[in-house]
Amino acid sequence: MTQNIYDSPAFFAAYSQLPRSRHGLAAAPEWPSLQALLPAINGKRILDLGCGYGWFSRWAAAHGAARVLALDVSERMLERARSMPTPSTISYRQADLHHLALPESSFDLAFSSLTFHYIENLPRLFAAIHASLAKAGQLVFSIEHPIYMAPRNPGWQTSEDGRKTWPLDSYQDEGRRVTDWLAKGVVKYHRTLGTLLNTLIRAGFTIRHVEEWGPSEAQVASSPELADERERPMLLLVSVMC
Repeated sequence: MTQNIYDSPAFFAAYSQLPRSRHGLAAAPEWPSLQALLPAINGKRILDLGCGYGWFSRWAAAHGAARVLALDVSERMLERARSMPTPSTISYRQADLHHLALPESSFDLAFSSLTFHYIENLPRLFAAIHASLAKAGQLVFSIEHPIYMAPRNPGWQTSEDGRKTWPLDSYQDEGRRVTDWLAKGVVKYHRTLGTLLNTLIRAGFTIRHVEEWGPSEAQVASSPELADERERPMLLLVSVMC
């Protein structure tokens, strides 16, 4: 069972204040790179896994998706999504991705933004996604980078010479991580980069693109708070095909 911390009132209130919560895809600095991995959307049957406020689902509908099934474990997130203008081609549904069951070959594209690091049984989920995709279907997703996930006590540290450094420990020790982010006790699951990619391959996918995302110099110039993200990769962007 996925930890449903997004339905915690305190956590949800804090999450609601994040720039990407208030302004959507335009406030997600990785979105241009993620968007570049997507196929043409027009006429596609799309699965949005961990849809949150539904920003991507609405973007896909606006770009001609035939239909979008948007899933999230959090009822609060879905309530917020449903409160926004929603085309009839989008269907929001509550679902625990640990127990995902979908009709075979029913989607052309599966998309997920910053959700898979919450999933313990990722092999099962990848197998379910693969089965739900039609021939030549694609999965495009972002996930916290394993380097960012690995430290058991994450957070910038200061070296003796005054430089900010990011700790890297227990990288090979995969499994559950409990962190404090917006609230105490947030559960995530660390996997090495090799484990993540090999899990996709074993599920039947062919890897098309892997990007250890970091902001461009232009993005840092316009948003100086992103400078830390050039010191170590925070996000991993992946595109695979059936």
